[in-house]
Amino acid sequence: MSERPVLLPYADQDFLADPFPLYGKLREDGPVRRVVVAGGLDAWLVTRYEDGLAALSDPRLSSDVRDASDRRLLAQLPETERESMLSNMLRSDPPDHTRLRRLVSKAFTARRVAEMRPRIQAITDRLLDSAAPAGRADLVADFALPLPVTVIGELLGVPVDDQHEFQRWTDRMIMRGAEPPDPAVVNEAWQHMRAYVTDLIRAKRAHPGDDLLSGLITARDEEQRLSEDELIAMVFLLLAAGYITTVNLISGGIAMLLAHPGQLDLLRSDPELLGSAVEEFLRYDGPVSPGIARFAREDVEIAGVTVPRGATVLIASAIADRDPARFPDPDRLDITRQDNAHLAFGHGVHYCLGAPLARLEGQIAIGTALRRLPGLALAVEPDEIRWRSGGLRGPLSLPVTFRPGG
Repeated sequence: MSERPVLLPYADQDFLADPFPLYGKLREDGPVRRVVVAGGLDAWLVTRYEDGLAALSDPRLSSDVRDASDRRLLAQLPETERESMLSNMLRSDPPDHTRLRRLVSKAFTARRVAEMRPRIQAITDRLLDSAAPAGRADLVADFALPLPVTVIGELLGVPVDDQHEFQRWTDRMIMRGAEPPDPAVVNEAWQHMRAYVTDLIRAKRAHPGDDLLSGLITARDEEQRLSEDELIAMVFLLLAAGYITTVNLISGGIAMLLAHPGQLDLLRSDPELLGSAVEEFLRYDGPVSPGIARFAREDVEIAGVTVPRGATVLIASAIADRDPARFPDPDRLDITRQDNAHLAFGHGVHYCLGAPLARLEGQIAIGTALRRLPGLALAVEPDEIRWRSGGLRGPLSLPVTFRPGG
């Protein structure tokens, strides 16, 4: 393994458009590689599937950023909101994580997700009703973006009249464009969102509804409940995990199909393949890149490499999910692929609680778009599409044309 860290050039649109040649070289060079990521932060990149699978379940690797020796990671969080933002499941470890997940699971049930199918379909159809007559659209701004934010807003019980502001603040907090975000803008958005969520929690306590936030407020585990900070942090987490990643899944999935016309034709001819297609989109080019951050509580040996205490470990699902030792012909998009245990939703105790909702939204959105937008094609050259940076993976816009009237 080279002593010099490899720079992951997230300011380079050529890299963002196709990071996989460099990712593949990193995997070939070694199972654990030192890299420099956004902001000049050092990390240890775990590149192979079996090592990544093991690392995601290793209790010596913490999800709590306070275990990182590089204090710049904490400094990236708005100071006034830091404690709240560190009180969610994504950034906690057992036993706190176990308690939080158990409480949230009581409100975020498979039944609740399944019952959302008709509403997700109705939102999808409404958005396409607006887009279809024009014969052209930006499938990010006009479709993939408003769909998940409307779904998560309704799931949480955000009033319809508030959803525009809700989306604007969320965009500023968690969206990642081609350029690094302005910390002052992010901090201001967090403050607005915290004030709004605090007021919404107060209103739901007084007048609970049949929504996820009301369920989180009343969820109990024996005598334990979510604290105020934990409730606010949980709303932020649901936004981050249930919003932008789903935007990327929908827009990225459609972009993949447009780049692989044979797969597009196959899916149009056999909509029963939607389930396996979404899994393949998640494996082939998932919504998070390069992967999932952990922090070493102690010196940890991974694939024969000693990672020092306090180091940031990036478990590179985007690289591991193309590991030829695990997936035959991994650089080929194959929507019929069946043995597809990808790491896009993580693994172990932190496996994504919202995975069923993301899958459902992806299947409905992509399937309906293909059915209702005949002749779907890119309206720009592929190299004109700009991609997100900062650990998220998806097109910033996706201009398309189609036959109007669908």
